[in-house]
Amino acid sequence: MANSSTRTLDGAGPDGSQDWQVIGVIGIAHASSHFFQLILPTLYIALGQEFGYDFLKLGGLVTTFYLVSCFGQASSGFLVDRIGALPVLKVGLSCFVVAALLIGMANGYGMLLAAALIGGVGNAVFHPVDYSILNHRVSSARLGHAFSAHGLTGNLGWALTPVFITTLTIYFNWRVAVLSAAALIAAVLVLVLINRDALAGRTASGAAPARPQSKESVWTTLSTLLSRPSLWGAFLFFAFATAAMAVVQNYTIPMLHNTYGIDKVVAGTALSGFMLASAAGMFVGGFIASTTPRSEVIVFVSLCVSGALLLVLGAGWIMPSLALFVVGAAGFCSGIASPSRDMLIRRVTPKGSTGAVYGLVYSGMDVGSSLAPVGFGLLLDVGLTQAPWYGAAIGYWTAAGLAMYVASTVSRATKS
Repeated sequence: MANSSTRTLDGAGPDGSQDWQVIGVIGIAHASSHFFQLILPTLYIALGQEFGYDFLKLGGLVTTFYLVSCFGQASSGFLVDRIGALPVLKVGLSCFVVAALLIGMANGYGMLLAAALIGGVGNAVFHPVDYSILNHRVSSARLGHAFSAHGLTGNLGWALTPVFITTLTIYFNWRVAVLSAAALIAAVLVLVLINRDALAGRTASGAAPARPQSKESVWTTLSTLLSRPSLWGAFLFFAFATAAMAVVQNYTIPMLHNTYGIDKVVAGTALSGFMLASAAGMFVGGFIASTTPRSEVIVFVSLCVSGALLLVLGAGWIMPSLALFVVGAAGFCSGIASPSRDMLIRRVTPKGSTGAVYGLVYSGMDVGSSLAPVGFGLLLDVGLTQAPWYGAAIGYWTAAGLAMYVASTVSRATKS
């Protein structure tokens, strides 16, 4: 999604060892961000039992988290371009550690809300930071592998959370589970610090490469980007697609339990299965995306099928034993769309605006993630136990249509 002129690697050996060092560390950091995103949703039942909160109030915590992340992400790309990605990454991971500690020691809604606010600040930095480092520190020959690994590790982070939190909650309690999560993210921060020279692009002498200064003001860059219909289409694409994903992440466990009578622990495993299947879909989707320039068609078909599977789940047309399989199949289809999605979004990125575009477009993910939990949590509270499945299906179908719109807008702009 960045121009090849910006892809440089300082001090990389001919064997690409520093490429893989950077890819690995950034992948683990990205996994930790996705890991943190699901801590609160995974704790819904435990927090409800501990404090007596309903789904609307619990969903409000996640909405707060993503609202803060949305505004932060929209601006963090500009910050990364001006002070560098590594300092911003360290702040983001530190915020996650503090937020997890607050959750683990919470004595009421105030501390949980503070954790959501601080965690949202941490979550805001990752896409602009990660893609900035990958674009500037990984050689062009391995950049495709870098983007693929970035997406896969994110999904693996999502898949780890329910298993990690649920297992420790069963054997100890939910507070031990969250404090252990804080320790895990702190270990990732230490890993980043150990590898800071490679991430910052420092040479053997310890000198960091000169960082090019932006020739335009933030306002000029922002106003130029916001005048592009394709960028708004991409923003809305992420908002609807992520809203659908947020429904699955936040409410798969209670919906499987309420609709199909599936045990909550087994339902938590199904959520991890959705994330793992999505990661597998990303791997397969990378090969599919390389076979056709019509990336929007792959996105359209994949998301339409995923939406249809969620509709089937909501309608209750299948046996409980098949419900877990259908959840995984929906994740696999949504994962197939991801590499083609990235190829499509790359086409709307103007030269020299990679950081800003990533921040603005990916803030659409935070909009979807912030609105879906509270909205669909309210539907669950009033007894509409199947409505979130239907909403997720509509979200994927809308995103599929927006992918076609973005492609047509870019095509018209290119011809003109």
